[in-house]
Formats: sequence, C-alpha cells, structure tokens
Amino acid sequence: MINDLANRKGELFPGTIINCEFENNNFYFYCDNNVILHLKAVTDKVIRFRYAVDGDFEKDFSYALADTYEPEIPTLEFKEKADHFRITTNRIIITVWKENLLVKILDKSGTILIEDERGFHWEYDRETGNNIVKISKKVQSGEHYYGLGDKSSNMNLRGRRVQNWGSDTYGYGKNTDPLYKNIPFYIGLHQKIAYGMFFDNSFRSFFDFAAERSNVTSYWAYGGELNYYFIYGPKLVEVTEQYTCLTGKPELPPLWTLGYHQCKWSYYPEEKVKEIAAGFRDRQIPCDALYLDIDYMEGFRCFTWSKEYFPNPKRMLQELAQDGFKIVVIIDPGIKIDKDYWVYQEGMANDYFCRRADGPLMKGSVWPGLCNFPDYTRPDVREWWAGLFKSLMEVGVRGVWNDMNEPAVFEQGTFPDDVRFDYDGHPCSHKKAHNIYGMQMARATYMGVKKYSYPNRPFTITRSGYSGVQRFASTWTGDNIASWEHMWLANIQCQRLSISGYSFAGSDIGGFIETPSGELYIRWLALGIFHPFCRTHSSGDHGDQEPWSFGEENTALAKKFIQLRYQFMPYMYTTFWQYVSKGTPMLKPLVYLDQYDSETYLRMAEFGLGDNLLVCPITQPEADGRWLYLPRGNWYYYWTDELVTGGKEIWAHAGLDRIPLYVQAGAVVPMAPVQQYVGEKEIEELTLHVYHKNGAHESTLFEDAGEGYGYETGDCMVKKFTTVGTTASLSLQQTATGAFIASYHTYKVVLHGLPFEITSSEMDDYSLPISQIIKDENLKTQTIYLKADFKTLALK
Repeated sequence: MINDLANRKGELFPGTIINCEFENNNFYFYCDNNVILHLKAVTDKVIRFRYAVDGDFEKDFSYALADTYEPEIPTLEFKEKADHFRITTNRIIITVWKENLLVKILDKSGTILIEDERGFHWEYDRETGNNIVKISKKVQSGEHYYGLGDKSSNMNLRGRRVQNWGSDTYGYGKNTDPLYKNIPFYIGLHQKIAYGMFFDNSFRSFFDFAAERSNVTSYWAYGGELNYYFIYGPKLVEVTEQYTCLTGKPELPPLWTLGYHQCKWSYYPEEKVKEIAAGFRDRQIPCDALYLDIDYMEGFRCFTWSKEYFPNPKRMLQELAQDGFKIVVIIDPGIKIDKDYWVYQEGMANDYFCRRADGPLMKGSVWPGLCNFPDYTRPDVREWWAGLFKSLMEVGVRGVWNDMNEPAVFEQGTFPDDVRFDYDGHPCSHKKAHNIYGMQMARATYMGVKKYSYPNRPFTITRSGYSGVQRFASTWTGDNIASWEHMWLANIQCQRLSISGYSFAGSDIGGFIETPSGELYIRWLALGIFHPFCRTHSSGDHGDQEPWSFGEENTALAKKFIQLRYQFMPYMYTTFWQYVSKGTPMLKPLVYLDQYDSETYLRMAEFGLGDNLLVCPITQPEADGRWLYLPRGNWYYYWTDELVTGGKEIWAHAGLDRIPLYVQAGAVVPMAPVQQYVGEKEIEELTLHVYHKNGAHESTLFEDAGEGYGYETGDCMVKKFTTVGTTASLSLQQTATGAFIASYHTYKVVLHGLPFEITSSEMDDYSLPISQIIKDENLKTQTIYLKADFKTLALK
C-alpha cells in the first residue's frame, strides 16, 4: 500500500505558479513544472479543484454528476497578492499560494475550513503507467469526519483508514473494509461548522482520517486525476443536500415500494410463493412485495423462467397482483456461456461482452457457471440491456433487483485488471471501471424497468454502486448475519448511506446468514420499519424468516410493527419527497439534529427520520429499555405521551413491544389507516397527531397519487401545518398548494399534551361545540374531527 508518507523519494509536487488565467468562474493556475490547477467556483459554496501534471487535462468526464445540475454562476472577487491569489464568493474565501500551489479555504468570519498540509502530490506507477494522485490536509482542532457511504465502522471516522473498491463481502463484520459500495464523499465538522469533500475518482481510493498521523487527513487514488469538490455548509444537512444535488436526486418511487417487502433465497416453486402470500393475507400482516431469487430462472439464466418451478409466470403474477402483491425479481450481470441461450446469442452477435487486454472475452464463474459479462459503460450495451426487461415486465414483474454487480466472480473476487471497458468513449481497464460497474448496470436496468413500467414508476435495487447511483436504484447493506452486532451495524450503515446522498436504503431484516432468535428478529424489524427500504431477507440454508416464524407471541409483535409502518406511510412518503426535492437525507444521525451540541458528535444509535421523529433501536438481548441522548428541545415519548426535555441522556423504557420513539413538540404527524397493501382500499380519513408546544412549529405533508408522473406537472399537494401554542391555547393552521385532490374529506385530529382544559373551539371562525371533542383519559389525548380543507383551528 502506498500512502502519502511512503517512498518520498518518488513523490512529486507542484512547482511555483508562473501564470494565472481566468474567465467567469474558472481559474487556471500554471506552475513552472507543468502542473495546472483548474479551480471552478461551481456555486458560492461548491468549489471544484482539478489538477493536471503533464501540462494538460484528461477529457472531463464523470459518471457521478447529474445532468440536471446547472447552478447559476456565482458572484466572485479575484485578487492577486505578493505571495498568493485570493478568490472570494459570497460565502467563502479561497487562497492559493504561489510558491507551492497549497490551498486554504476560510469562511467570511476568518475561520479556516480546510487547509492543505503537503497538498496535492503524485507518484508515477511504473507497473500501470498511471499516476498515484494524493492530497493531504491539516486536521483542524476538534475535527470529526462522517460519510463515505456503506462502511461498517463507527459513525465518526476519525482515526480510521478506509478504501473504496467494491467487494462481495459475504458475512462481513464490524470494520470489514471495503464493502459493496464506493462513495468517495465525506463530511468534516469542526468549530461547529460543516463542510464536505467529494473525491470524484473511480480508481481504487483510500481515505486516512488522522489514522497514520494524528494531525493529517489524506486521500489518494491509484490512477486518474486529483479531482475533488469542496462543499461548504455551514450546516451538516446543507452539505449533504448540495452533494446530493451535485450527484443527482432520485425520482419519487411508487408508494408501494415504501411498504413491507418479503424475500428469501429462494421462494420456489409457484406453490411456495402462493403459500407465503397466503400466509400474509390469512394473518392480516401487511405486505406489498415478494421477491424471487435466482432459482426462478432456468438454470440461473437471466431473463428466463424455470419451466419446472414457474410454468406460467404471467398467470401467477396476475393472481398475486389481484391480492395486492408486487413481484420483484433478481438479475445478475453474468450471462451464461450457452450457444442455445438467446441473451448470450445477442450479446455475442453484437460484441456486447467485456474483453481482456489482448482480445479474448472475459470469462468468470458465477451462479450459472462460466459466464461472459456485458460492458455497461457502452451506451449501446445499456440500450440492449434495457430492452431485455420487456419480457419480464410484460408478464407482470414490478421491480428488479441487481446483485453480484461489484462485479463479483467466484474464486477470483472480481475481474482481472486487464479487462477493457469503453467508459462512454474514454477507454480504460478494470482498474478504472471496477468501482462504477455496478452503478452502470443499475443505470441500464433502471432504463429498461422505467421504459416498460410506464406510465407507472420504476423500482430497482442494487447491491453495488458509485456516487450518483441513487439516481437509478435503491439499495441494501448486503449479506449480513443474524446477530445483535449486525443489527447494530445496520443502524449505522443506513444512517451513513443517507448522509452520503443515498437515502433509499435498508438492511436484510433479521440477518441474511444464520437464523435470528424471535427476540432479535422483532427488535430488528422494529428498527427496519423506520428505514426507507424495509425488507426481510434470508438465506434458505438457515430456516424460515417470515414474520410468523417465531411463535404466536412474536407473530403478533411483528404484525404490530409492520402495521405501524403502514400507519406512518404518509410521513415516510413526505420525507422521501423532501429527499427528492432538496436532497435532504431521510435518516439523520444525532449530530445532524444538533451540530452545535458536542455531545452528539460521537453518538450513533439515535437518528432522526424526517422532520419530527427520533428513533433509537435496542440492540442487545433481554433489555427492557435503553439509555439514549435526546437532542435539545422538548420531545414526547410516542408510546406514553410523556413530555421530556432534551439536551441530556435519558432512559427509555421499551419492552419487546416497543422501540424508543420520540416526537418533536409542536409536530403534526400524519398517519393513515392500516392497509394490507398500498391501494387496498380508498382512504376516507387521515389522522393528524398534533403535539402541543409552547411556541411555533411547522410540519409538512406531501400527497399525490402514489404512482405515475402527475406530480411532475403539478398533480400533487403540499400541505403546511403550523402550530402555535401557549400554556392556555393552541392554534393549528393549514395551507395547501397544488392540484391533487385526496380521497379523504375528514381529518381525525388527535391532540397530545394540552396543558389546559378546552373551553372554546373555533374552526375557520365558526364555533365548534365542546361536546365534539372526545377525551381519552388513559392516553391523555383529545380528539376532534375536522373538514380536510379547514384553514384554522383555535383552541383555548
């Protein structure tokens, strides 16, 4: 391993700046040894740094960046001083030193945000001909680091060294590195100010967060350019939002994808699938999606159906659809070498498969046996691959699940380094393409599923990906183990993915490998219902893992938690819309909820979901509660309505029938009636849980049809609920914008924590009889029914 300290004799550094040219928001600094720095002020808070070492840049190309990202050119001030150049935006100050091209960025108050230590440097790799590009920066006082996507380590990365090289890591553990995904984006926090750093380089890369030297953070890659984006917050959530906008926001998923999903390796034959479906409906346990793993295929050949196990898939899927089930099928990248197999025939006829450096086709063994692998970095191959989904979607498949796309190959791990790729007109080896292979497969899959799902929205899921893959697919955390440690890891990994721009994520609930106890399964399910992607998945080698597999008592608890997921559906969907609209992470670690409280910096169990919920799973056996840190402010314990003041550690009592769950005071939380699947019945009434607060608070509800693209042309509704409370009053105001008309006409408004007896009630200046307010002495709540189009409710 070569890092920023090793082999100093072979390391090269920029010379002295001899010239500077600039136009609009682009600045070029030329050094006397042919090094060039291209600095681009993308916005007043996003700055791109790109270095060339041989007097010229490579072609500018990235799979990570969103085509839709076109911010306005910021207003800039440029000055040349005796020993440095200074570029000032409305938000930050960038200094470039003439002598050595070192960079320092400050905010407008003069606080150093980042500062080069040795700065950019590089080393020639004689074996590959590439440059190993590196940069090192000073660790600021009290600095902490977060992000980097799917890493199975503590939330705070300080003191860790990690790498990005997507790997099939069956049964990984805590601190296993690397894992499946490659997201070279991290967030720094010091002086209560946040910034982000996105190193857009698809080669194998490393990040050292003060692990080797306590005062230095560095990152490097085994090829390509030193090309990174600095993103100024100053709030943590703003950093993630800007990064997500830069690399692309997803479209809204179909509402059913936020329901509960059930998967196993594998459900077959047809009778078994129907047995599982009946198991849900007979027990009245909600479920929207069932998954078919590789055994649904004919000899593991992609885009085929087993004639023995599924002789008439169209009929089967139609029958399941009538009972509300959507079927998601797996598709891997390996195409079996079989001259009688139509997909193989097409791939060979059009030369769509990857080749080795000297021309032979890349061959590797995966589930079907010896396979060839499509080059998804070619546009024509992506178009071909997308077209293959027509046959699946026409028989009724509703979603597609990409696996083994790191890419994984049995016995050898992945492709050899000499495999060649088109890379969209920028030919390269596997060294450069490996980390983006899964993303480009997901992209091609998304293209096909979207085309053949229309006018419905597509649903895809991928195991591997690179920055920007969130545009194309949801994800999960891979082949985990049925253990308490892995449940703990699932909590960390999903939070980390969320702040790394990839919110639509979940874990295999209960663990994929081995069999959980009933207690572990219920605790994990209680966590999983608060993850955007909610799916139980297990290996067929380790017993049953359906919600009814752990005895009657646990079945009842599983049903309770899955029903709760469906009740929270309006809230979860609104949170997803906020992610799609602004790039706001759906799950927020505790530090994201209050970066001004240093007590949050090292905590990782607690997380926020959306604007108003705080969740903290119990991740050890035989516990009837746990200690957790509650952010500053006032919070209601969901299960008892106990009002608790935050900014301190508290004990949350939670038997197996509860998960520590808190609601922010002042919140309006929308909840729906329980359905067995999304769209089972027309919703006639929506419940609004209103939590009193001394002060004002705003909450949001987004609504649309839950399917189709009407929301893109205004057929949606955004409702803002504003609560203003005192010790003697509460007002609730509703404003609505948009054209969507919901099916319900009534709100059931449940009032929590009122500190006064209601003596008068008015809705839109009309008095409401006090007798219409229903008290529940046990729950300490009061309920009132309102027209869904009300404007103001005033209680005194």
